[in-house]
Amino acid sequence: MKLQTNAVHFDADPKLIDFIQKKASKLETMYDRIIDGEVFLKLENGEATGNKVVEIKLNLPGNQLFAKEQADSFEAAADLAVGALKKQLRKHKEKTSAR
Repeated sequence: MKLQTNAVHFDADPKLIDFIQKKASKLETMYDRIIDGEVFLKLENGEATGNKVVEIKLNLPGNQLFAKEQADSFEAAADLAVGALKKQLRKHKEKTSAR
């Protein structure tokens, strides 16, 4: 799956980008018709804990899935976002197989 990563107002570490790519590529084992995806990494205002935001958008044939999660680290937020997308993919598969 082709995944485009965008870091808003900062440069993301290549290790972080690889981590997110590996996590998101596991979604392909659940549903092999994912066209591509887009990841946005953002820092919320202030230095407060939980200010790292990860948004993941997946394009499927005729549909689009989206997850936005916030945590203390980008890795934790990415884990949460991928988990949310797994749930959405399960529901999507159930709907399409029921037709």
